[in-house]
Amino acid sequence: MIVRPRSEPEQRASDRPLVIALLAHAAFLLCAPPWWGIALAFWWNANAVAHPFVHRPFFAAPRANALWSLASSLVLLVPQELWRQRHLAHHAGRAARVRWNARLRRESAALAASAALLAFVRPDWLLWHVAPGLGVGLALCALHGHYEHARGTTNWRSRLGNRLFFNDGYHAEHHAHPRAHWSALPRLAQDGVPCSRWPAALRWMEALTSASGALDALERLALRSRSLRGWLVRVHERALRDLAGELGTPRRIAIVGGGLFPRSALALARVFPRAELTVIDLDAEHLERARPTLPAGTRAIHARFDPARHRGFDLVVLPLALRGAKDELYERPPARHLLVHDWLWRRRGRGVAISLLLLKRLNLVSAPLAATSMEERRCLSSPSRLPVSPVRPSRASL
Repeated sequence: MIVRPRSEPEQRASDRPLVIALLAHAAFLLCAPPWWGIALAFWWNANAVAHPFVHRPFFAAPRANALWSLASSLVLLVPQELWRQRHLAHHAGRAARVRWNARLRRESAALAASAALLAFVRPDWLLWHVAPGLGVGLALCALHGHYEHARGTTNWRSRLGNRLFFNDGYHAEHHAHPRAHWSALPRLAQDGVPCSRWPAALRWMEALTSASGALDALERLALRSRSLRGWLVRVHERALRDLAGELGTPRRIAIVGGGLFPRSALALARVFPRAELTVIDLDAEHLERARPTLPAGTRAIHARFDPARHRGFDLVVLPLALRGAKDELYERPPARHLLVHDWLWRRRGRGVAISLLLLKRLNLVSAPLAATSMEERRCLSSPSRLPVSPVRPSRASL
């Protein structure tokens, strides 16, 4: 594919959004944001704004570029000349050797002076927010850089993500044409390049979505802490109450994959105390571990969830680590209402966030009653008989 290069003035005109982005970042810091805001802004700026400047300075005048590098250093709290040397060495495939040139000395001195001034004016913010925010931001950038190359140079295929990060997701094209302007990378797209739907800093979570055993390990951690178990039930209960108005009063609820710690069953028992709960889990060990903490009267079924077989429920709840095609159940809900535990950024239907810390949300999808066949409506009132493992009432606390 032949790509006609843009003229230099046209390219610099397209850099205006990046210039505005750095100014917005500076204004954000003047509002004294918390550490997590500093970390996220650092990660975004370093990869979306500072990175293109390393390869192609925004201005025609060398002094303007030197001033911009200094301003970027003060906003990111890292000398940009230092990062430029390290990053270009990465592209050259050689070890970085720091050269203490005039620009690096100037940027380092300016950073030291700004840190001293901040320590005098806002020592609490510097200690409790700026320092940890910078540390977390650097860690995010390290993850970002590692997972861009962990399986070979890998692209991020999100259209919205590439708009927000100024085409940083076209990483294979960037390595093939490191001097290409950021706006030209989509036109240089290559076939057969490894792609991911995750941003590079979060790409380690691909293992979690493909291996439910990793999520099971997190469940086992919850079993060791009474306070953690109580918190998990509370955040799930809060999300359920936010959606309770649209769920009505379900009489029969199926919880697929109750998990080692049945937080969904415990939360549902609080929100809908008169509902009949049924836990359907493929793992017999999980059911046995969950049995002592299940709400009294809960039924337990050892089986793989089958929408054609497990029918007659007003509400079905799916876990985050569902073994099977979750998208198909989104398209064809197996009950009048379907609640799906999903990743925070995967919004489907009506949903609410469960917890930013857990990166989870609860999506609600309702099947139109008119689309429900007469046979399925009869099934709602006459549930099919299934092999049931009764759960004895338990007084076990959280």
